[in-house]
Amino acid sequence: MNRKIVKTMTSGLFVLLAALNATWQIQAQDAKTPYASMAPLDQYLMTDRSAEIALARTAAPKSISADASVLVLTRHGYETAEKGTNGFVCFVGRLWTADFNHPEFWNPKNRSPICFNPAAARSLLPYLFKRTELVLAGLTKSEMAERVKAAVANKELLPPEPGAMSYMMSKESYLNDKVGHWVPHLMFHIPKTDSATWGANLDGSPIVVSPREEAEPETIFMVPVDKWSDGTPAPPM
Repeated sequence: MNRKIVKTMTSGLFVLLAALNATWQIQAQDAKTPYASMAPLDQYLMTDRSAEIALARTAAPKSISADASVLVLTRHGYETAEKGTNGFVCFVGRLWTADFNHPEFWNPKNRSPICFNPAAARSLLPYLFKRTELVLAGLTKSEMAERVKAAVANKELLPPEPGAMSYMMSKESYLNDKVGHWVPHLMFHIPKTDSATWGANLDGSPIVVSPREEAEPETIFMVPVDKWSDGTPAPPM
């Protein structure tokens, strides 16, 4: 066989192997990070509006959620589906409200019913609306983080009001692939502070601190409770 032909075939083989190796590495990386980018928007939406309203109300006991306002996610962002009378606001969150470094940030299976009390609704709903606006605009996580940081610096987004708290007591929630619906819990939204001030994450302490973006002026302390919003017993944490 002509030496020139052999050299060409060998060179082509190396190129093929390199391409296959690169493909394998990409596939391996995707396997480790299955939610590396945003899925099609339809996967985050709930087609049954009534079902989303009902799911949102499972965030808190009926004595609270029955008279709360309810938001639903649409192609244009969150909108009020039902107007309440007690100042509470319930909605089904998506994981793009989590820390930007969360490995499942783009997990479309997430459904997180949450009910803000009046103080949390006034001061924290702007964060929900802002992040959702940025997601729908097609921004990357790094771009979103910069926009949120700028909004905080411009005082477009403010620290939580005193007394801001929320309920996450739905047994129908799906927080992420790792914990499922976890346990029912209350969340206390505090202006940025050291977790030690609440004794959070210490051995035997019932208080857990939730990671938040450095740019966001908020610390979230979570306190597990022993019952779901429907009154049935919850498993131990």
